[in-house]
Amino acid sequence: MNLLVTGGAGFIGSVFVRWMLDRYTDYHVTIYDKLTYAGLMSRLEDLLKAETSKLSFVEGDICNSTDVRAALKKYNIDSIINFAAESHVDRSIEDAHRFVTTQAVGTTILLDEASKHGIEKFVQISTDEVYGDISFGSASEEDTLGPRNPYAASKAAAEMMVMSFYTTFGLPVFITRCSNNYGPWQHPEKFVAGSITKLLSGSSITLHGNGNYWRDWIHTDDHCAAIDLILHRGTSGEIYNICSGELHTNTHIAHLLLSMLNKPKSAIEYITDRLGNDRRYSMNTSKIRSLGWQPTRDLKAGLKETIEWYQTNKPWWTQLQSH
Repeated sequence: MNLLVTGGAGFIGSVFVRWMLDRYTDYHVTIYDKLTYAGLMSRLEDLLKAETSKLSFVEGDICNSTDVRAALKKYNIDSIINFAAESHVDRSIEDAHRFVTTQAVGTTILLDEASKHGIEKFVQISTDEVYGDISFGSASEEDTLGPRNPYAASKAAAEMMVMSFYTTFGLPVFITRCSNNYGPWQHPEKFVAGSITKLLSGSSITLHGNGNYWRDWIHTDDHCAAIDLILHRGTSGEIYNICSGELHTNTHIAHLLLSMLNKPKSAIEYITDRLGNDRRYSMNTSKIRSLGWQPTRDLKAGLKETIEWYQTNKPWWTQLQSH
């Protein structure tokens, strides 16, 4: 395969690039990234310095059809995995327009060029947040979407465009909806990475409202394994939920991190609740499990390894804390 990984300098995208290069020596991976504050070349430096013939990098915006078209042609791309997105809910509340532009407009441009180029597989990376607040039970892929914040709504809009290109133009598409990721290389604006780096810096963990918001937590390695499986064995036109089943409140995660870092409970600071904050996300993963996938990373062990990574890589994240 000749893969185009959009948003490949982002947290999950960069881990996926490493995942694929480690496992498929006959594949060529082209990273396509706009390099915003969240798209960091530092995540890729060692890979690019290796000067492997199996990896290329293009600085580009999915909203620029000329750049997308050129990359597809130059690298003879046959498959696209679209990680490119504005991804922080708080930022979407401050500037919804930017999220709609990247998620909805950018994805549409990417789909249009993919269709013209004859792309064989288009994988759209989405989120469990498109389901909205799940008061009880678990959402399945056939459930009606109910996004309740600008980030989730923009991701849902992108999904609708993806499925429209499948129905209208026959573009082979796959949509993944994943829960909250954690692991090395995550920007400290995110909850787990932010909590770890705050505690390592001597600051407090901040929790919205009363902290009793339920989220599923999955290690990026497990997420990438699922995407890999869907890319190779998924069914075109299908949607796949991906989560670990590790459903916990933010308060519980905070207490785990406090315990692992030997910090007191007083190191938790409760702040004003986020606007429109969904109380609970939960997904049914029977479809992806039927393909043979299951999570392999235990939450406590994964968090411990993640803490150790941030302890070892302090220069990397300290420069990001103000961005």
